[in-house]
Amino acid sequence: SSGINAEYGVNKVFSQVDEYAPGFSDSVVGYDALAPPDLERIFGLTGGNIYQGAMGLDQLFTQRPTYLTPAYTTPVSGLYVCGSSAHPGGGVLGAPGRNCSKVVLQNKKKHGF
Repeated sequence: SSGINAEYGVNKVFSQVDEYAPGFSDSVVGYDALAPPDLERIFGLTGGNIYQGAMGLDQLFTQRPTYLTPAYTTPVSGLYVCGSSAHPGGGVLGAPGRNCSKVVLQNKKKHGF
């Protein structure tokens, strides 16, 4: 066990919010919290990392996830990388998917597939 406990984390966050908004914890009807080990076990996310791996210096900008897969392409024709592991990384903005779709459309025009 990693010693990471989702319940402990929730209690810490709730107590902080309660300092600024008294009664917050009592107003919560329900919640679901997952610690990194839970994310790994349930969803197969290595290390529980929602960004599909930590971004190191060797993965900045277009080097993500690796310099071998630039511009969202892969060595497999027609297979593209557009998840959190692709540039500019994960988050809720959907930029990897948008950027990848532009590359797909460009390749479609260029190669006619």
